[in-house]
Amino acid sequence: MKVRQICQNDDQYPVQLAQRMGGAAPVSIAAGGNLDILQYPRIGLICSIQCPGSIVIKTFDTIRKLRDEKIVMIGGFHSPMERECLDLLLRGAQPVILCPARSLRNLRMGKAARKAVVEGRLLVLSFFGDNIRRTTAPQGILRNDMVAVLAEAILVPHASKNGKTWATVCRALESGQKVFTFEDEANADLIASGASACRVSHLGELVNEVKRIKGTS
Repeated sequence: MKVRQICQNDDQYPVQLAQRMGGAAPVSIAAGGNLDILQYPRIGLICSIQCPGSIVIKTFDTIRKLRDEKIVMIGGFHSPMERECLDLLLRGAQPVILCPARSLRNLRMGKAARKAVVEGRLLVLSFFGDNIRRTTAPQGILRNDMVAVLAEAILVPHASKNGKTWATVCRALESGQKVFTFEDEANADLIASGASACRVSHLGELVNEVKRIKGTS
């Protein structure tokens, strides 16, 4: 996979980074794959490592629906639930953005991901230098924060209260971003904190949020 650096003065540098982070925005990011995918509105996917069983099927059904709607999703796809979601997304035809919590140097990807890069429907972004070759918890937090910044709306199947994902969600809500989660008892605290509850059978608000952004972009 050919990797290039996108600097702040590059036309393909994501405007959300500068707009939402100001002086804290990275000077450059590394990118491999189809850079045109950055032109599409995106839904971020962030989920805690521990995900209640009542939410698993809801998540899979939702990802399939979003995939069939050809919604572009961005995420680290690192937690078990996120990895399963990436597998489902790569079976579709819509673009996907993968953000590992390490550099892209010698990054290992599965066969489906490599195929998607060749086909021009997978973009891989990294906010870390070439010397960062292993994923650590602090890097994972920073990566999730960046995923949230780059997303027009965020889907959070579950966030354990006061955990790492919870902290990212709280920061996103404080900045005024739209966060969606499932209507489920396990997500009561998340909903009480400001996340919008939705049902798998009624994903209109989530899909319409992206379509609205497409119409104004």
